[in-house]
Amino acid sequence: MRRPPYARTACVLFRQILQEDLSCASYLIGDSHSGIAVVVDPQWDIEPYLRLSRLHGVQIEHVLETHNHADHVSGHGRLARAMGATIHIHALAEAEYPHQPFEHGFKLELGDVTLEAIHTPGHRPEHTAFLVSSSERGGTPWAVLTGDSLFVGDVARPDLAVDAREGSEDLFASLFERLLPLPGEVEVWPGHLGGSACGSGAVDNKSSSTIAFERAHNPALQLSDRDEFVTSALASIGAPPPNVRHVVALNRGPLLELDPPTPPAPLSPRAVEVAIAEGAVLVDARTNEQFDEAHIPGAISVSAYDTGFATKTAHVVHDNVEVIVVAASDGYELEAAKLLASVGVRVRGYLEGGMTAWRSEERPVERITMLTPAALAERDDVFVLDVRDAKEYANGHVPGSVHIPYAELSERLDELPRDTPIATLCSAGKRSGLAASILQREGFGQLLHVTPGGTSAWERAGGALETSS
Repeated sequence: MRRPPYARTACVLFRQILQEDLSCASYLIGDSHSGIAVVVDPQWDIEPYLRLSRLHGVQIEHVLETHNHADHVSGHGRLARAMGATIHIHALAEAEYPHQPFEHGFKLELGDVTLEAIHTPGHRPEHTAFLVSSSERGGTPWAVLTGDSLFVGDVARPDLAVDAREGSEDLFASLFERLLPLPGEVEVWPGHLGGSACGSGAVDNKSSSTIAFERAHNPALQLSDRDEFVTSALASIGAPPPNVRHVVALNRGPLLELDPPTPPAPLSPRAVEVAIAEGAVLVDARTNEQFDEAHIPGAISVSAYDTGFATKTAHVVHDNVEVIVVAASDGYELEAAKLLASVGVRVRGYLEGGMTAWRSEERPVERITMLTPAALAERDDVFVLDVRDAKEYANGHVPGSVHIPYAELSERLDELPRDTPIATLCSAGKRSGLAASILQREGFGQLLHVTPGGTSAWERAGGALETSS
C-alpha cells in the first residue's frame, strides 16, 4: 500500500552497539528529523558512533553515562572532543571532567525523542537508567536502558563501590520500586550481555528483553522478599573486574585522553628484548595452540581470538606495567592493542612482523606440552591444577584436582610443587593456556596444557566429575 502523502517517515533512530570482547552494550539514540543524537555508555572506540552519525545524518550532541564504569574505559572524552558533545552523569558520580550533573527525573529532549533519568543505585550509588519515549509512539515509554542494574536473566553485582549488603539493599529498591512497576511491554536494553563480570554469571546472551518477561523469568526477580534477595545477591558475587579502582579513576576524570592515544610503536626483535629487560610484559595474542608450539621466553598466552581477551590480560598484568603485543599479523596486533586500551592497560608497542620476525633471526623460543583430557586420565604422576572460578569448580571438577583461579596464580605460587609435572585445566582450554604460560614465566619447568577442551571434554570422554560446596 502506498503511504498517504501527508504521512511522515519514522524519526526515531535507535542502535545498540556491542563490544564483544567485554560483553558491553552502548546505544546511539536520536531523532533523524531534528538531526540530534545521544550516545549512552560509549565504549573506548568511538568510530562506530561516528560512522552511524554520518550514515544517518545526525549530530551527537550529548553523551549520557549510567555510572562510573569499573570494567572498561569510557569513550566520553573522545566523543566530547570529536563531536563537541556535552557529557551528562548523575551528581553522585562526582565526575572531575566538564559535565552537566543531573538528578532523578531529569529529561533530555532530542526532537521528538525523550530520555528520562531513573536513579537506580545498587551497582553504584550514582547508577541511573534511562526511560525512552517518543511522540510518534504517543509519548508512551517504550524502552528502558537499564545499564548495570537489570540484565537479561540476571541483575547487577552490588559490591563495586559500597558495602555489598548496602548495595544489595539499594539494588532491591531500585528494581522493585522503580524498574519492575514499568509497563510490561517496555523493552529492556541492558549495559552488558553474557560474559560480563558486572553480573553474577547468569547474564543471558540475548540483546534485549521486556519488563514483563524479566518479571516472569529472571531468577533474581522471583525473590520479592528483600532479605531473601540480599542473601542471594551476596552469595552470587564472583571475582571483580580487574583494576577496578584504576578504571573508575580514569572514567571519573579529569579528561586526560581526549584524543586517541599514540598508536603503539612497531618494535624490532631487539627493541622487544630491551623493553622486556626494562620490565615490560609480552602478551602473545595468537591462539593458545600457536603459543604452545613456540613462543618468546617470558611471554604470557592470552588469545585475542577469544572473547574476554582484554579482561584476562588486565587480571594478570598490573596496571603500572607496560605491555608489548605479539600476534599473527600487524593488523591484528593493532586491534589487540586497542582492546587492551579499553580496560586501561598501557601498551608500549608490538613486535613488528610477529613471530616470523623473531624466528627469522633465530632467537630463542620456548614451548609448552599439550595434553588431551583423555591422555590426562591415563597419567597418575601429575598435579592437576584447575584454574576456573570458584563456582565452576564447585559445580564439577576432576577428582583430586587443586583449585587456584588463573588471576590468583602469581600470588599463590608457593602452593604448587616444583618437582612434579603440573597439568593446567579449565573448561575449554583457554584459561588453562594462560595459566601454563604464567607458571612457565615464573620458572616452573614441567608444564602440561590440557587441550583441546577441558573439564567438558573430560566428561564427554567418560571421566567422572566431583562437586563441592
